[in-house]
Amino acid sequence: MRKIINGKLYNTNTAIFIAEWDNGLNFTDFNYKSEELYVTKKGNYFFQYEYWDCYELFAITDSEAAEWLEEHGFVEEYEEYFGAEEA
Repeated sequence: MRKIINGKLYNTNTAIFIAEWDNGLNFTDFNYKSEELYVTKKGNYFFQYEYWDCYELFAITDSEAAEWLEEHGFVEEYEEYFGAEEA
């Protein structure tokens, strides 16, 4: 999927896929929701949302991407893209 957002091209085919989360429902369920996190070659983060056979791209900030990874338990991905200090 490709979309221009604020004059920049976001493309799931050329970006680096980081992680995916879904709400556990079958994709045929009307309440199904999936979120895929990507980063472009220039370091811009974005989501591809899928909800009941509809797709949308949204640009997000670095801190929103880090928060999403932390919230959904993607430890290795968080460490790879944002680093983490030992407690």
